[in-house]
Amino acid sequence: FKQAVNLKELEPPVSRSQTHTATPLAATVSPQSIQLGETLTVRIPVISSEFQPIVSMGDRQYPAFAISSTSSHGPYIYRALIPSSPLDTPGSHTITVQVGEMRQTLPVTLRDRQFPTQSITVHSGGLQATQKEIDAVTNFKAVTTPARHWNGLFLRPSSGRVSSIYGVRRYYNGVFANNYYHRGVDYAAPLGAPIVAPAAGTIALVGLESEGFNIHGNTVGIDHGQGVVSIFLHLNSIDVTEGQAISAGQKIGTIGTSGASTGPHLHWGLYVHTIAVDPVPWRYQGLE
Repeated sequence: FKQAVNLKELEPPVSRSQTHTATPLAATVSPQSIQLGETLTVRIPVISSEFQPIVSMGDRQYPAFAISSTSSHGPYIYRALIPSSPLDTPGSHTITVQVGEMRQTLPVTLRDRQFPTQSITVHSGGLQATQKEIDAVTNFKAVTTPARHWNGLFLRPSSGRVSSIYGVRRYYNGVFANNYYHRGVDYAAPLGAPIVAPAAGTIALVGLESEGFNIHGNTVGIDHGQGVVSIFLHLNSIDVTEGQAISAGQKIGTIGTSGASTGPHLHWGLYVHTIAVDPVPWRYQGLE
């Protein structure tokens, strides 16, 4: 997968006493076949919480978090989320799960998907992103905290009409942009219309156009936990502060046209371990 992130600090060292489990691994992946832009869920039962699973796909590792235990002594169920995007290669892939010296492979299929394209003419000069906003947004997308805050289906953050879907590809001045895709969903709505949190979480980013967020405009970022974050761009007003806990459906701000925007709208990007995934399955199918 693209955009590899170093998550090794999340993996505790494996001691010699942790080199095997009492039973063979019985990890599962759901679903076994997804479209580009969707998210895989890997569940790994282990005999004790001291056995930390290591989950990888391609050249990237993904953190696994304990989500349940049948008793104080286990067995424990760990879960890892694996994102995909329009930049990934369709076809057969292999997920590797390791617990101590025990190893299991899980076959999965990434199905190809046709994304709309746009042709954009770009002139020299124009609005430029500041290093401050680049660093702040990049750091926010990499946030990984152990608690899961969301519960059930994600909500629609705006009642406005969808003006641009996830995954749209672009030609710039006639040249196809191999690394570009629209990393979210846009909602067109009147200036000042409310924006609500699609799921519970903690406000982990507030950025202001007046403080250097030239491209993103007034920005809010929500940490939903376990590597899942939402970012909202081009707001008019912001009703939350960094560090604030919020619930699903709570108002976080209003529709605006700040930053690089041609009219009042909201851009909602949903990221899993720094990869922008399609928010639609999270709204209609859910991911527990």
